[in-house]
Amino acid sequence: MNNALWILLLVCSFSAMGARIAVIDSGTDVEHTDLLPKVWMNAAEVADNGRDDDRNGYQDDIYGWNFAESNNQVIDRKYLGTFSNDPYKFFEIQGKLFLNQATAEEIKWLKSKTKDPVFLKEMQKFGNFVHGTHVAGITADGNDKAELISVKLIPTEVKPFFDGLKSDLTATEYKTADKDLRMKLLKKGLEALAKQQMLLLEEIAAYVGGHEADVANGSFGTGYNQAKMITDGAFKMIYRRAPSAAESDKVVRFFLDALIDAGKNMVAAAPKTLFVFAAGNDGMNNDKYPTSPTNIQADNVISVAATYKYNFIAPFSNYGIDKVDVAAPGMLIHSTIPGNEYLHVSGTSQAAPYVANIAAQIKDMNPLLTPGEIKQIIMETVDMKGFLLSKVKAKGIVNMDRAVYAASLTLSFSIDSAIAKAQTQVDDVAVEKELGIVNPFAVNPIPLTPLFK
Repeated sequence: MNNALWILLLVCSFSAMGARIAVIDSGTDVEHTDLLPKVWMNAAEVADNGRDDDRNGYQDDIYGWNFAESNNQVIDRKYLGTFSNDPYKFFEIQGKLFLNQATAEEIKWLKSKTKDPVFLKEMQKFGNFVHGTHVAGITADGNDKAELISVKLIPTEVKPFFDGLKSDLTATEYKTADKDLRMKLLKKGLEALAKQQMLLLEEIAAYVGGHEADVANGSFGTGYNQAKMITDGAFKMIYRRAPSAAESDKVVRFFLDALIDAGKNMVAAAPKTLFVFAAGNDGMNNDKYPTSPTNIQADNVISVAATYKYNFIAPFSNYGIDKVDVAAPGMLIHSTIPGNEYLHVSGTSQAAPYVANIAAQIKDMNPLLTPGEIKQIIMETVDMKGFLLSKVKAKGIVNMDRAVYAASLTLSFSIDSAIAKAQTQVDDVAVEKELGIVNPFAVNPIPLTPLFK
């Protein structure tokens, strides 16, 4: 039997099965009508029998696992119906403002809410609750064969993970300890914190790899500004004073480097899984200001910036010609949220699952493709854009049709040849003229789901 026929038979044998996509986030509403047909179920487990039938250490992990609270509840349904209409209205007016359709009264209401601490607290909780389900909907949109594994990493109400660095130094020792000793203690504590967090992510990676996830979406992370709040607080506790700008920068970079370095073990724990990470929503250059885990460099990692359709890079999106691989649509994305509802949300959190969706379709076309080969196809079939030449490594926005077509050609041609043929046979995505847009900055994303608070 020749290779081409063997591959075709193999693909046909997988035709009823789609690529498995692990959604590592804040939980997925597995009962949403749009997601229910695409929810992965662990055939090796018997539901609610109180036993770990597949003996993987996770009892009754039917749909996935809740690593935030160590149980099998991948969505906390007690929050359904507890939110006011304000968060929904906020996102609606944001979208109208972006499209130059908001009234003066709506703009006034929007501005007042940004100064309301009660609303901001509700918005944070609401954002976490809907985030994972919104991301899941994007990963499987238009792909009826997709199988979604739900992995809950972030609780809906994030408790302070880092309340401050505790020290055994006595008051007398504080007076006599030199700055080198204090810096040593500070770095030791931050390094331990980084390793602790990444050990959890390594466990999660081993879990999704053990369940043969082809793709894992990670719309979470710690950016430079978030890390700075942590490290500045730790510095104050050790030194009993605020750090200088130079001291602050030195410590935050140490912490982020520790996170990224430890994160290599995470992606290595699932070598057959392509990890798709959101680049971050700080509008910063990841080459200069590291973000974890998206800055991890590996064949099975792809980092994603956000654009508005195929028109321009989102003003909030992180970027980096060396550390951010590709861009994808991530502004005003309509997708699922818990309770059979929908919402338009913006962020690199929405761009990353768009790429995860493409990766899954590529895998469906040719199950023999490795994560590195899927990444190559995605990056080398982009629509080249002048405004991305110095922003992302691929210098363009993903082209779903071209990437999936290239994947189909790999059944008969080498990957390089398949990509070259697809580039000539599939057009760039048409760019729509958005005459109504007056202020791209009108849309603020839900913050990248934090690992630390």
